[in-house]
Amino acid sequence: MNKSFSMSYCISPTVKSKGGNFFFFFQMYGRYTQDLGVYAKEEAARLRESGQRRSLSDRSRSLDLLEYKGRCAKCQICTVRCQKFLISRVGEDWIFLILLGLVMALVSWGMDYCIAICLEAHKWMYGGLDSNVLLQYLAWVTYPVVLITFSAGFTQILAPQAVGSGIPEMKTILRGVVLKEYLTFKTFVAKVIGLTCALGSGMPLGKEGPFVHVASLCAALLCKFMSLFGGIYENESRNIEMLAAACAVGVGCCFAAPIGGVLFSIEVTSTFFAVRNYWRGFFAATFSAFIFRVLAVWNRDEETITALFKTRFRLDFPFDLQELPAFAVIGIASGFGGALFVYLNRLIVQFIRTQKTINRFLMKKRLLYPVLVTLIISTLTFPPGFGQFMAGKLTQKESLVTLLDNRTWAKQGIAEEFDYIGHSQAWKHPQVNVFVTLVLFIVMKFWMSALATTLPVPCGAFMPVFVIGAAFGRLVGESMAAWFPDGINTDGTIYPIVPGGYAVVGAAALSGAVTHTVSTAVIVFELTGQISHILPVMIAVILANAVAQSLQPSLYDSIIRIKKLPYLPELGWGHHEKYNIRVEDIMVRDVRYITLNCTYRDLHNVLLSGNLKTLALVETAESMILLGSIEHAQLQSLLSQQLGRSRRLEYIREQAAAEKKRLSMVSNTGSEEDCHRVSQEVRFQVRAHHQRSLKLKCFFFFFFQITEWEEKQLDEQVNFNNCKIDPAPFQLVERTSLHKTHTIFSLLGLDHAYVTSIGRLIGVVSLKELRKAIEGSVTVKGVKVRPPLASFRDSGTSSSESEATELHKLWDRNKNMSLPREQTPSESDEKSQ
Repeated sequence: MNKSFSMSYCISPTVKSKGGNFFFFFQMYGRYTQDLGVYAKEEAARLRESGQRRSLSDRSRSLDLLEYKGRCAKCQICTVRCQKFLISRVGEDWIFLILLGLVMALVSWGMDYCIAICLEAHKWMYGGLDSNVLLQYLAWVTYPVVLITFSAGFTQILAPQAVGSGIPEMKTILRGVVLKEYLTFKTFVAKVIGLTCALGSGMPLGKEGPFVHVASLCAALLCKFMSLFGGIYENESRNIEMLAAACAVGVGCCFAAPIGGVLFSIEVTSTFFAVRNYWRGFFAATFSAFIFRVLAVWNRDEETITALFKTRFRLDFPFDLQELPAFAVIGIASGFGGALFVYLNRLIVQFIRTQKTINRFLMKKRLLYPVLVTLIISTLTFPPGFGQFMAGKLTQKESLVTLLDNRTWAKQGIAEEFDYIGHSQAWKHPQVNVFVTLVLFIVMKFWMSALATTLPVPCGAFMPVFVIGAAFGRLVGESMAAWFPDGINTDGTIYPIVPGGYAVVGAAALSGAVTHTVSTAVIVFELTGQISHILPVMIAVILANAVAQSLQPSLYDSIIRIKKLPYLPELGWGHHEKYNIRVEDIMVRDVRYITLNCTYRDLHNVLLSGNLKTLALVETAESMILLGSIEHAQLQSLLSQQLGRSRRLEYIREQAAAEKKRLSMVSNTGSEEDCHRVSQEVRFQVRAHHQRSLKLKCFFFFFFQITEWEEKQLDEQVNFNNCKIDPAPFQLVERTSLHKTHTIFSLLGLDHAYVTSIGRLIGVVSLKELRKAIEGSVTVKGVKVRPPLASFRDSGTSSSESEATELHKLWDRNKNMSLPREQTPSESDEKSQ
């Protein structure tokens, strides 16, 4: 044998069976040990090359197979390759936001185009019948009635969720609450078509609020589309972030105001905003606003990209310091007006709902209410009738353009000095001066808008309120121009009053008061294209918000209360006593729970007692140590597995087989001699009778046995091994303040939290208890009434010291125990309640 080999030539049958692999082992182990490292490198290189050749052959084989799989396979391969290229080159966020901005710009421009056609058709019908006033009235009234009726009927049939603004629902959804059918394709179609018809009717309705909902619908549908390719859009939290960006896009493409749109969406939809979503909102809103204005230039509506309502206020000296008190008056009055608008809107809705006779009648005749409201408003705005005193001939856009005009209409309010042409002629009346026309316009449009926003159609209230605010500001501006006909003298220079600047201030102030937002100031700057009145606008908006927030909730929060959506209201201003309320004052002490050693019967009884989303899991009923929480669906699954159809069928089969075997053994017991004595005919009769009796016995047997089996199954202990348990549900201590609890619930989007004391479950707090505590009504069933002298608690007594004393007492009573197991007297008192 050659000494260069360290192995023998003896080959085992196992090695022989592997054929050619033997030579591999022979070469591997037949070399000297110092050559093994070099050989290993050579083998690694050989395997690498063979793997590359194999991958190339597999790739070519897969390409060859494409010829036999058809076009679908080729399309799928191309789609995957395009997706990977776009994701790797651009990024998913950019693609999504560009698509969202593009789609929303197209939708906004298309809707504006259709609305403009509808309004022009209305004017054409009215103008073509100028020879007969009665026919003019019929055309003026019938046209909006038909469009509103169609909008209400179409929305009610296709998707009732599309009714209204949509901002209250989005505010609730962004908090983490799931509202069914609010983000579906049917709702999108109903919202777009219904809103187009509603705004095309000429009713005092808005577009901004519904467009926030439309943008959210587009984002939700795009998320579903993008999730088909896989990726992060299958994540629920990711979808919430995209919805937050979509809300900004809705305002941005509606008014071509991306900056104000982002800020407005944050104020009206979010209590706490994630800064990481900031750039998404700005990018998508800016892109959408840019495309929206480019489409206007392409359609030759504009010569270039400019503001939607371009103004030409002077920039060298836009206002004087002596005018600031007038701007402050506009802000304070707008605050009262905004609170009154919200109150009037809620009063109308509550009146219809509380009057049972009217409510039942309108429920049967759903289209009667929109018909009546549209008929009343159209009749009052009829130009030859009462509409001549309130510029009823103008649309909302035309009214706003004339109100923002920087030229003074009448220095002394005399109609003869009113010499402007175009749409401004609608404000001229031979017998009434400008001030009376503006007052009538403000008063009539105020209650008409509050009434119109209650219609069961997709609509908003921002634009009508914006126009009313502009009219009020114009009224103050015209009054200032009448009081100072020669302008304001400053250092020998006379500067005339600009009523259009007052209109801008009034529009921002009243819309901010109704919505409780400050970003309306930024929206005004982007709408008008000028920031010359930035100081008066900010002063008026802040004052209007201060007054309105102290009197009424915002319009969107008011709608949330009316619809009873699961949303947590704000604490409000000036309610310092609510900072002294603690969790122990409002928590529900009668908590439904399950123990670790409970039976299926206990589980069944708890599930029947109420439809709770989650149930607390405690160690024992005596200790009440909180171990976690279990969702209702998980508990229902446990009960179904124990008493489900499959278990029942399995038990029935086993019992049927056992009973059949027992009866067959009984029937076969007998001597062979007796069997020979029975004739053939008798044996047949006995067999038939035996089969019938067997079926009857099985039926009655199973009927009684199944009940006994269920009782045994219910008495078994629950096995939580296959159940998903949340080991760390959110917990609060009993002395947590209401203010801190409200902040935690708003920040984390909680709907309930357990209250514990040294690990023991003593209560639970939900959104219902928090809402009642904030609204001041904590004396409801299941909620502990706040002690009369609770507000006079000694602030010098530290809560930590009292808790430490309680811990020491508990430790003295249970020195030999690591955790408290015995029920204390306080627990007995709590359970008795």
